[in-house]
Amino acid sequence: MASRLLFLVRHGEQDRAEEGGDTGLSPRGRRQAELLAARLRGTPFAAVHHGPARRAVETAEVVAAALPGVPVHCSESVGDHLPHDTDPAGLPERYAEFLAGFPEPERIEGPRRTAEAVARFATAPAEGDVRELVITHNFLVGWLVRHALDAPERRWLGLNHHNCGLTVLRYSSGGPPNLIAHNDVAHLPPELRATGLPPDYRF
Repeated sequence: MASRLLFLVRHGEQDRAEEGGDTGLSPRGRRQAELLAARLRGTPFAAVHHGPARRAVETAEVVAAALPGVPVHCSESVGDHLPHDTDPAGLPERYAEFLAGFPEPERIEGPRRTAEAVARFATAPAEGDVRELVITHNFLVGWLVRHALDAPERRWLGLNHHNCGLTVLRYSSGGPPNLIAHNDVAHLPPELRATGLPPDYRF
């Protein structure tokens, strides 16, 4: 029975102190990536995949340094994009406002790239057992979790992931996908978790 273990990681914390939109990791983000790398060291991955944004590239570089010999690939399909042109009707106002901020081209291109990622990663391999690591962004992790659970399409909204949190999905030729781990941050101390949330939300 063939199976794919898909390890999904949201990139480390972005450096907001830098100017410009495509910025790299903050010092906290680099430390998050280093601790993730230590946890994943020695895992027999077939490949590491990452999106083209600097924060994803830099996270992948740190992690890949702990995985010598594992090929690393950059792909637009696992980049930072809108996964689904979700109908805002019936959604909370803040979600509707959020969705309204996406321009028309991204409403077309984002779902297309997401479909490519699903076709590439969200299936069992033809044969054997495969482990792959995808370093991506919050939206795609949420979409792939929603997809694996066969949840309504709008449920990618509200699935929020820690920077360098670890989610694992298993795709098997013998049955439906399994959610093995979700947003696991056992490798991060409390002060490096829940990036972007108020201190009283951190745990």
